Amino acid sequence: MKKQNIRTLSLILCMFSYLLVGAAVFDALESESESSRKRILEEKRTDLRKKYSFSDEDYREIERVVLQSEPHRAGKQWKFAGSFYFAITVITTIGYGHAAPGTDAGKVFCMFYAVLGIPLTLVMFQSLGERMNTFVRFLLKKLKKCFHMRKTEVSMENMVLVGFLSCIGTLGIGAAAFSYFEGWTYFHSYYYCFITLTTIGFGDFVALQKNEALQKKPPYVAFSFMYILVGLTVIGAFLNLVVLRFLTMNSEDERRDAEERASLRRAQNNINLQSQMISRSRSSIFLPLGDMTSQINLIPLMQEDLDRNLRRSSNTTSRVGSLCTCMCYRSHFCDSPAISHHEALSCHTNPVYYNSISFKIDEISLSTRDNTGFSTPERAFSPECQCYRNLIAVRRKSV
Repeated sequence: MKKQNIRTLSLILCMFSYLLVGAAVFDALESESESSRKRILEEKRTDLRKKYSFSDEDYREIERVVLQSEPHRAGKQWKFAGSFYFAITVITTIGYGHAAPGTDAGKVFCMFYAVLGIPLTLVMFQSLGERMNTFVRFLLKKLKKCFHMRKTEVSMENMVLVGFLSCIGTLGIGAAAFSYFEGWTYFHSYYYCFITLTTIGFGDFVALQKNEALQKKPPYVAFSFMYILVGLTVIGAFLNLVVLRFLTMNSEDERRDAEERASLRRAQNNINLQSQMISRSRSSIFLPLGDMTSQINLIPLMQEDLDRNLRRSSNTTSRVGSLCTCMCYRSHFCDSPAISHHEALSCHTNPVYYNSISFKIDEISLSTRDNTGFSTPERAFSPECQCYRNLIAVRRKSV
């Protein structure tokens, strides 16, 4: 089973397990409180109906009026400031629910606006997060150099720690500000910042909804908008650093597997090509015989012939052991002094035997001059090299 499939199956199981655990915990924490609040609400409703003699229909009408008038307590929601606030909650997928389009045209435009705006916003926050991580890595490297640390490279652990502290600091600053402006407790303000910046957006706590703050408090409105955008950038940088690496694991593994398969195919092709080149190189070898000689198209003997010839050459000292590319003898073309027997034997003697393309050299006597152009040893060699006057026996047979 592929690693990608195992990871996907494990993630599915982990997600359902996490959901089951969360459902059990929320059930234990909230179920009893919900029943208690509902019982209190029923008692209040009964008291009001007895006190003011409301019928069930009158009471439902009062509830409808109260629910519809609740958003208007914050002032006008669809002026430019309120519309800008709503647009932020749409494209960032926060979705408080404190305001919603009332007309059909507004609902249609909201759908098209979200379809284009949400991908654009996600890409923008991811890009900003990458730039922010690059800048933080640069600052950390400079700080390490300033403190003369031995390791100036910024590790992933350093970046995760800085990102986590940045998120905690952003939430803490926002909680203090909203606690001051909204009159909430610090805990509730921190909860609002967390729900907002994680784009959960329950809507139980919404800023700028008291005392017509959208129209009467422009500095607070500007701070709220900037805090949401900057805070989402910080959270996006942290998610880009940690979470998105795991989100792209499957695609990276697929690409790595494809590269490995391609490299294996290339290696196999190279091996086949090298074997073909070796077979071709064995079919034709040109051996230079030295100055004033021609080149002969030769191929090497088979291994068993080579071994047999090497044994014969080691046992018989009277035979010429190789074809010398440099003919070490005194001739009338060279006025150099005579060389010793030892030097003659050691002069460019390479014990290599070859097959000709058309025939092997076999049984050639150097005592006579034949049609190959070789002269007899009595005419070619000096008297000091008496060992070469012996008859050279080399076998010849057809290829």
